[in-house]
Amino acid sequence: MAAYNKFQDFVEQLCKAIHDLDGTHTIKVALTNTAPAATQTTWNTTDHPAPAAANGYSAGGTATTPTLTESSGTAKLVLSDVVFTASGGNLGPFRYAVVYNDTSASGNAIAWYDYGSSVTLADTETFTVNFDDTNGFFQLA
Repeated sequence: MAAYNKFQDFVEQLCKAIHDLDGTHTIKVALTNTAPAATQTTWNTTDHPAPAAANGYSAGGTATTPTLTESSGTAKLVLSDVVFTASGGNLGPFRYAVVYNDTSASGNAIAWYDYGSSVTLADTETFTVNFDDTNGFFQLA
């Protein structure tokens, strides 16, 4: 099971209306083998090199579809799973899957998952970033 980690500034970014999580902004998942820091405010591949934009990996990662609901005063954000498939060669290595807002000018960082060790996909292998459909990516009450 991957360990969920929130970027600390994300809560302030929510209060400043930087993120529009109702499906208007593009939320992406990027892969890296360099550990993110909880104090980061933005996400970029300069500080955290991603796998090459080849062999099934797109520069900047892959978009996920957010669904925001509210019930009895609790908002829940569910993200669609993201599947990476190696194509034409190996994809990786990577250890972290970073969720960030690709629409905001700065690429504001939201959270990341630590898979515990580096992963390299051989040609045709898949890797799924599986988000919790029941409890959501996060809840706010």
